Amino acid sequence: MSEEENVIYIGRKPVMSYVLAVITYFNMPNAKEVVLKARGRAITTAVDVAEITRRRFMDKAKISNIEIGTEELPEEGGRTRAVSTMEITLSLEG
Repeated sequence: MSEEENVIYIGRKPVMSYVLAVITYFNMPNAKEVVLKARGRAITTAVDVAEITRRRFMDKAKISNIEIGTEELPEEGGRTRAVSTMEITLSLEG
């Protein structure tokens, strides 16, 4: 996982790797919610992870919050590049 226990950072791995990570986290005792964090092109993967988890594996999981934003990343020559970010919070009902 990550240093923040309920956060999964989405990157370049296959979608099912992240789905398995979400399911594994929710199977832990006292697990109520997990946050998927992604930026740039990984945002589509994060959306896929959330939807596959909800529709195929965990009927009780719901999307409780979505946050979008922009980060400024430095590039060569002192320029900055704007990169989109997204956080999807999945929580268990009941």
